[in-house]
Amino acid sequence: MSIKPLRKAVFPVGGLGTRFLPATKAMPKEMLPVVDRPLIQYAVDEAIEAGIEQMIFVTGRGKHAIEDHFDIAYELESTMSGRGKSLQVLDATRLKPGRVAYVRQQEPMGLGHAVWCARDIVGDEPFAVLLADDFMVGQPGCLKQMVEAYNKVGGNLICAQEVADDQTDKYGVITPGMRDGTLTEVKGLVEKPKAGTAPSNLAVIGRYVLQPEVMRILETQEAGAGGEIQLTDAMARMIGNQPFHGVTFQGVRYDCGDKAGFLQANLATALAREDVGPAVRAFAQDLLA
Repeated sequence: MSIKPLRKAVFPVGGLGTRFLPATKAMPKEMLPVVDRPLIQYAVDEAIEAGIEQMIFVTGRGKHAIEDHFDIAYELESTMSGRGKSLQVLDATRLKPGRVAYVRQQEPMGLGHAVWCARDIVGDEPFAVLLADDFMVGQPGCLKQMVEAYNKVGGNLICAQEVADDQTDKYGVITPGMRDGTLTEVKGLVEKPKAGTAPSNLAVIGRYVLQPEVMRILETQEAGAGGEIQLTDAMARMIGNQPFHGVTFQGVRYDCGDKAGFLQANLATALAREDVGPAVRAFAQDLLA
């Protein structure tokens, strides 16, 4: 079996971020910071660690801050240099020419539609999809774990995580087949099943490795759950035609699309850092006391 290398990643960042209003009225939700780096920066760093060469951002109105973040800020860098300050802190934000592309999703028609908007840039290659809302902490990173599995089995892969039975109606859920370590054969996918009807408690989390054929399915995909074009529905139609596996992530996931999850991510990240951890830990202990 010939496995094409994974070189491209799609970042759907066109959402409105209504759950974080008013903070996201003028700022993309993907730019919300976990300590001192925006969510989208963590996702891009994860992709780079996994060997991704081209980042494709599917944006919407009001998302210019994301483009500016990954551009060179000449005035800022000139001022910092003039004051003798190191520019190293900005290194991760300066993507090399040709490594980034932007495409506009004019209407918020769902994740499947957002991915489909990148079809011409993806071309006839496998690609990854990363949702910045899912803040993944692991060594190695989530996407690298998935790429290592992809290089062995090929086909399509999704990140899987066990969730509580009363939470399955919030996710796409896997119908599992054979299991081999962290790999689970995917026999079927159900988007947000009604309570008590989920085929397992293995939920689909916001990391995917997909073959380009999914774009042709999305071309004619009808709206599904929530009246949106669901990526899960398109992936389900590929099962049986190509290898399809779930990769159970070895690490911790924080749901930063949720206010409590976002605050937990900030606290956990701060506590793990040498520069701010001791002060935050002391404050937290005093507060809880």
